Amino acid sequence: MSERKMTLPWGDGSLSLPMPDAWHLSGVLQPAPRPGVQDPAAEAARSLEDPVGSPRLRDLVREGMDVALVVDDLSRPTPVHLILPTVLAELERGGARREDVTLVTALGVHRPMTDDELSTRVGPPVLDGLRWINHDCDDAARLDSLGVTRRGTPVLVNAGVARADLVVSVGCIEPHIIASFGGGYKNLIPGVAGRETIAHNHTLNCAPSTFNMVGQPIERNPMRLDLEEAGRMLEPPVFIVNAVLNSRQKLVRLVSGDPVQAHREGVRASAGLYGVQIPALADVVITDSHPMDQDLRQGVKSLANTIRAVRRSGVHVTLIRAEEGVGVFGLADSELPLGRRALRLLSPLLLRLVPRLKIEGLGEEDRFFLYFALQAMRHAELLVYAPTIPAAVQANLPFVTFVDSVEQALSLARGRLPGPADVLVFPHGGITYPVLPEDAP
Repeated sequence: MSERKMTLPWGDGSLSLPMPDAWHLSGVLQPAPRPGVQDPAAEAARSLEDPVGSPRLRDLVREGMDVALVVDDLSRPTPVHLILPTVLAELERGGARREDVTLVTALGVHRPMTDDELSTRVGPPVLDGLRWINHDCDDAARLDSLGVTRRGTPVLVNAGVARADLVVSVGCIEPHIIASFGGGYKNLIPGVAGRETIAHNHTLNCAPSTFNMVGQPIERNPMRLDLEEAGRMLEPPVFIVNAVLNSRQKLVRLVSGDPVQAHREGVRASAGLYGVQIPALADVVITDSHPMDQDLRQGVKSLANTIRAVRRSGVHVTLIRAEEGVGVFGLADSELPLGRRALRLLSPLLLRLVPRLKIEGLGEEDRFFLYFALQAMRHAELLVYAPTIPAAVQANLPFVTFVDSVEQALSLARGRLPGPADVLVFPHGGITYPVLPEDAP
């Protein structure tokens, strides 16, 4: 090893990586350096005054209306506390009373939020006296059936949302492995959907051409198109307020209005920030989970976002902070009966069987992650440094090789590629993705 160093963010500090002499650093791929707005409240007011593809929120609401105010959970970096006061003021300006508004957490399959967590997320003054509920994807008594999409997804939605007179959805637009980008109707499907809905919708992308859709055109994405069809089956009008954030998680743009038209405008802004042209596929890709550092489920996005940048049979090194450990990640809790070598040998067969496999501990919604993991391990050697993840959990994930240090990861990569190697580094891999020539619309 030489003394050349590469520094990547790690919680409140950083990690230093020694770079081998024979490695050529082809690029350090960063999000676009766009500053956050000076006044988030003013940006929220501007967006609500000029919504995309929709009347203004205050013109949609009337006195006595039952309003469902859906907000995303801790797995997303949305600055809800900066946005919600302006949204509530706009509702009140249109005649809504505070007692007619119910705040619903868009948990999907994630854990419930505590009182303290929600208070911190939305702001104590906002939550004071406001009625709120945690969505539960498994509570059949609190789900309404809206029908079935053309792709066969049964649409089960939180009853409080489905029966409201108006739905306001507050979330963020960021690159997403399955849905191309977050935001839009995605805060409702899967955010406030039933487990069966989530499972079927996710497995739509269990195919060689769609297993990694991060940053890809939505028009090519079956899962995203399906969830938008499901969202349109809601009877009440839906108005979105979606944030686009920079790599420091500061608000740079807020889009409001129609859940498709406004979302597409936000997608263009997000793609301009996080889609990075790469000169060529690399022999080695090194990526950091920042800012998706909450848990393993969020942290693996850094692997998913950037794996398309490494050539086949190359090496992919992922550094995952996972401050809360594993999180809700069924794949990590499932004991697969096969080791890495057997998985690799049997992966062509397993990939065809994934939509129907029954594995103890593996939730239906995790089938997609299994499919992705199998495809990824066939594509490249996957090395992961995730020191907060227990050894027992690591053993349940034979798709990757867990290492004890970044030095060990680089040593193993060097053993796999003993000669010169082109290297790409993604310091903010949780939100950055490579743009290849074939990605053009």
